[in-house]
Order: sequence, then structure tokens, then C-alpha cells
Amino acid sequence: MFYRLLSVVQRQRTSRGWQNWSSARSGASAAEAHSVTLPAQAQVVICGGGIMGTSVAYHLSKMGWKDIVLLEQGRLAAGSTRFCAGIISTARHLSIEQKMADYSNKLYHQLEQETGIQTGYIRTGSIFLAQTQDRLISLKRINSRLNIMGIPSEIISLKKVAELHPLLNVHDLVGAMHVPEDAVVSSADVALALASAASQNGVQIYDRTSVVHVMVKKGQVTGVETDKGQIECQYFVNCAGQWAYELGLSNEEPISIPLHACEHFYLLTRPLETPLPSNTPTVVDADGRIYIRNWQGGILSGGFEKTPKPIFTEGKNQLEIQNLQEDWDHFEPLLSSLLRRMPELEMLEIVKLVNCPETFTPDMRCIMGESPLVQGYFVLAGMNSAGLSFGGGAGRYLAEWMVHGYPSENVWELDLKRFGALQSSRTFLRHRVMEVMPLLYDLKVPRWDFQTGRQLRTSPLYDRLDAQGARWMEKHGFERPKYFVPPDKDLLALEQSKTFYKPDWFDIVESEVKCCKEAVCVIDMSSFTKFEITSTGDQALEILQYLFSNDLDVPVGHIVHTGMLNESGGYENDCSIARLNKRSFFMISPTDQQVHCWAWLKKHMPRDSNLVLEDVTWKYTALNLIGPRAVDVLSELSYAPITPEHFPSLFCKVGANEVLVFNGREVSFTEMAITCSYDIYIHKVC
Repeated sequence: MFYRLLSVVQRQRTSRGWQNWSSARSGASAAEAHSVTLPAQAQVVICGGGIMGTSVAYHLSKMGWKDIVLLEQGRLAAGSTRFCAGIISTARHLSIEQKMADYSNKLYHQLEQETGIQTGYIRTGSIFLAQTQDRLISLKRINSRLNIMGIPSEIISLKKVAELHPLLNVHDLVGAMHVPEDAVVSSADVALALASAASQNGVQIYDRTSVVHVMVKKGQVTGVETDKGQIECQYFVNCAGQWAYELGLSNEEPISIPLHACEHFYLLTRPLETPLPSNTPTVVDADGRIYIRNWQGGILSGGFEKTPKPIFTEGKNQLEIQNLQEDWDHFEPLLSSLLRRMPELEMLEIVKLVNCPETFTPDMRCIMGESPLVQGYFVLAGMNSAGLSFGGGAGRYLAEWMVHGYPSENVWELDLKRFGALQSSRTFLRHRVMEVMPLLYDLKVPRWDFQTGRQLRTSPLYDRLDAQGARWMEKHGFERPKYFVPPDKDLLALEQSKTFYKPDWFDIVESEVKCCKEAVCVIDMSSFTKFEITSTGDQALEILQYLFSNDLDVPVGHIVHTGMLNESGGYENDCSIARLNKRSFFMISPTDQQVHCWAWLKKHMPRDSNLVLEDVTWKYTALNLIGPRAVDVLSELSYAPITPEHFPSLFCKVGANEVLVFNGREVSFTEMAITCSYDIYIHKVC
């Protein structure tokens, strides 16, 4: 009974092309499996036969790439895809996630007709419940974004909730949202259908074949070493799910893919006395931390508890995912929440408590894109328990990225390059995912911050600013002050202020802004990315002129605010560049662009040249003096005149002790990049 949920494809409904390899793979003995000869070369090798790997293969083949090999270490769809609850939900907090889920929903809807494989697709709709006014506001915000995208949804009354799902207890609710085009599907069948379509388009699929490592030469993918031989290739796609982390580190040039697995629980029941109709809406009760869907006339219900259990913390896990050990004590809070929401289930017999691993990332967003270290190495993993909803859209965007050089949508929020090395340690990930998993159902109020994995990177002024009442936020692993708490304010109340309305700290920030406008403030901007680009000849100027939009052939000491562009003229990064001498430039970029900027510059720099790119973010503290009296303060620190005649806007000076002083434009601000040994003295004087 249980394995009907996991779904084995009915072979009599499959296509001839699918049977040629699928039946051979599934019917082969172990000896036969090891005798399979892999192709000597391919354009693309994809590792992972779940929903992500098959989606990438499907979309690449649709876009005209045919020389593709997909490798799966076990059986197709036998990883997290096999245990997926099968819910397709378009209600997401990020617009790019909504677009991916909407595309996936439409793709899965037509997949059975395209391939002839039954996927179990049923349009049930979803009901999202609100127990509090803040939750209702959150649903209204999501509802407005869905409507803008053309996805039908509406805020509904409790009477309407009871009509759509009569078994729900609605007495403690204040409202709900209905998304009528959400659906349920058999995730394993979807993966197999995608694989079938890809196979018909020329993709070669081999199961029971493990990738040992990826071969790299001069920063470029050259091939893949498997347990059955080597395959030369130009592109490699890591869709290995919970194995993606270990696979990335096993390469000749290790690649950090920050994700970690946690145990995820859901239960299955026998059918109700009057079985639930197949189109019964899926229910999400985020305040109760549970989701509920119909399963063969009964219930499938799971959730995201407050105290998750990380697993596989010490390295590689099993070849294929099996049902992990039941833990009813751990599941009890979710079960209690389910019975409060659906009291009539109390006497219903439970078939099984499923415990399966799900992978989570440090910021609750999936990971896609090309590695910053190895060209041709792409990643699609870390779905935060939304792999089915994102699979179709994510596979499409990654395929576009590979074929065209960039996806059709802005996916920066999902780009692998948003992470640095410090966010990839096992210790950091183990603690962070324990916070991330509960946050999936927590309220997403503006300006909240993660509490785990903090103080990874701090400026030398951290202790001094903290003693003066600084409250901190984290950006790219770097601690940055948000505001300073006056001595007469209740610190605890400010820390716990989570609301969609005017926050308790609003007046504090208002006074700080007023000070910046009317007097002078000093801001620690040490987290900003800082690069030095130097050369023995004109190479530095030539490459910067090619990559950036504004003219950088300016006199020494001048500053240019410019954009780093791609081949289509789109922005890759926003930055300021100062010319320190004829062959040396100093670049300042946003904090979270550190890895992306470095990778983009390195990708386009000529190899074996006399061009040197150095990341000096760690070397300099950056203090920003802002306000109409900024020049007065700086004059007290300098023997040289700071008047507009002697120090015009968009100009920089290099002083003693390697102090770089940058003068801004129009508004009165001056930024100083100071060697870390000298910054505390400067701040004290300021």
C-alpha cells in the first residue's frame, strides 16, 4: 500500500524509447549492470537521476543539445524524489520561486500527454490557513504577488474554507488563501516521465553508475571519472541532491555546495470511512507547522517542527534513500496539530510514519548556477523540501544558463556564488539548518536575521561598536550594524520585534538618518568587497575597459562609478573604481558580490598574462563619513587641505599608513579604506 505512493511506472504505458533502456536497466542483474560500457565522451554529463537531473536533461534536449549522458548511482528517482509528498505549490515568498513553481505546475500537467506515462497529476488546489492577523497579512502579500503573475488565488472566508474542506476545524482561524490551480502528483513518475522524454530526444541514461570525481584542467571541466570508466565532457551538472556536498568536495578542484540534510517526517493513514475525493484541496497550516493532502482516500500529513534533526553530519550516506527510523516522540507536536485541525481523524488507523532525508541550504533558497572556481561545472541542488514544486522551472533555468550563457529570469537570489567558503563548513551547516527548517513555516516579516552561524566575519571595530549598543545583521557571513540602541531603550523588546507594521526600532533609525542628513555620522562599511587589479603594462586598463560600462581611462586619483556588464549589456555588478596609478586600480563592490565579482573578473581575464587580481577585502577597514559636516571632521584628521579646490568630488588620495580616502559626489560623504592596524585610532578620532 505504501509503495503505491512512491509509484512504479506502469510499463505498458511507456514509450518504446523508454522501454529500450528502462526495462533493460531495471531487469539487469548486478553483473549485467557492471558490464555496461559508457560512451568515451559527451558534451554534458549530469549526475543524479531524481527530479532535478531528469529536468535538466529534459530541457537541455528540448533546447537542441543531444550529446548528453545522465548518470544515477542507484535507480532513477530513488533518492529524495521517491519519498516526496507530491505537493505542487505556487505560493512562495520570492517571485523567482513563484515563477519556477508555476512553470513546473504547467509542465507536469501536460507531461502525461507528451510521454504517455501516468504521473498521477490531479489539480486539487491549496488552502493556506491563518491563525493570526500577521499570518493573514503574510498571505495577502503572497496573494497579491500571485495575482500580478497571473496565477489565480484569493483570500477567502472561513465559510468558504469549510465548504472546500468540510473536515477542517476553522474555529481558531482568522482567514485563509485559496490557490485553485495547485496540484498533487506522483513525484517519482514525473521524474521517470522527464527521463523518458529526454531519452527519446537522444539523452543516454545509465543507472547504478557512480561518479567518483570530476576531472579539471586549468579551471575547466574536462571529464568525469566513474566506477565504470571515464567520460570526457565539456559540462558537468551536479544534481546529486543530498550527495551534492560530498560530490563537490571530491573533485580535483573542490567546490563548496552548502547544503545539509535533516530528517523529515510525514504520516500516511488508511482511507476514511467515506474516502476523501481525489480532488480534496491540500491544506497548509503554517501556524500549526503542518501540511495535509489526500492520499488514496486517507491522509498524508507532515510538517516542519521547531526542533529538527540533522543527519549524515559525518560524511557520505547510503547509496539509495531508505525509510529512516520512526520517531513518534519527535513527531508528536505535529500529530497534535493535525488532530486539532482535523478532529475526526482521531480514530483513523495510521499506516506508516515516513522518515526521509531532505536537504536545506543556509538561507532557505535553492542552489543553482556555475561554480566560481571551475568553468563548465554547474549545480542544481538544495531544494529545501520544495524540489517537486521547483523541479521543472529550476531545470529550465539551468538549461538556459548552460545553452545561452544566462537564464531568462534574474536568478541571483538562487546563484551558488551568493555563498562564500565560510558558509560551507559542516559545523556551520549543521547548526544553520536546525534554524532554517522551522523557518519554512515561520512568519517572514521584513528585516529579520538568522541567529545561527554568526560572527563568522567581523570588522576590527566590532567590539567597540557592540559596546556602544550596535544591533547586528549578517550579510555574506559578515556582521554589519543595523542601528544603535540608546541606553534608555528596552533591548529585549527590540530584539523580539517582529511585525509587518511600524517596528519598535523605527524611531531609532529615524534619528540616525536625521543625524546623517543634518550633521555627520561614521558608518563601518568594512564588509564591502575590495579588489586591487594591477598589471605590468596596460592589461589592467584594457580588461576593465572591456568589462565596465564607463570610461576608466581617467587621470590617476579619479573615481568612476560604473557597472560591470555581460555580453548582452546587462548588469553583473555595481561598483566604484579608483585609479591608484597608471597600472593599478582599486575596486569597491557590494558585500554579497564578493564571490560573483571575483569569478566574473577571473573568467574574462586573459590566462598567463601579467595581470594580477587580488582580493583585499580582509586588508582594509572601510569607514564612511557622511553628512554636511563630514569635511570638517576629515579636516581634523588630515594635514592636507580637504577643501573642494584641493580635494574635488570623485577623487581619491593615498595617505600615510595606506589610508585611501575617497570623496563622494553631490551628497557630502567621504570613504576611507584603512589598513586594519590603523582603523581603531581613526574611529576613535571620528
